[in-house]
Amino acid sequence: MADGYLTTHVLDTAKGVPAQGLTIDIYRIEGEARVHLATKVTNSDGRTDGPILPAGEFAVGVYELVFQAGAYLDASGVPQEEPRFLDVVPIRFGISDAQSHYHVPLLISPFGMSTYRGS
Repeated sequence: MADGYLTTHVLDTAKGVPAQGLTIDIYRIEGEARVHLATKVTNSDGRTDGPILPAGEFAVGVYELVFQAGAYLDASGVPQEEPRFLDVVPIRFGISDAQSHYHVPLLISPFGMSTYRGS
């Protein structure tokens, strides 16, 4: 059994605050199929209350986090534009070590985003 797990942290860089209330879906990529594993929402610290993918479900493979950035920006009072420059933000990445902690943060503003493998 794997001991690794997956976490995220979302920061609103335009406001300089954690992105509270942002919905995130996690998918496992199996060939051409996307298999939905869970939906999480960020808390007041911009993190989910537990791992997005806990140790019992963590495995080597390709995954995709889908951040509902547009809905978050709408709810946080950012003036709406149609369509939004950033709306749904997918990040596809690989997990090659089932024993490690993978941390995939997202830095977001209405007109830009950044990610990296954190610790």
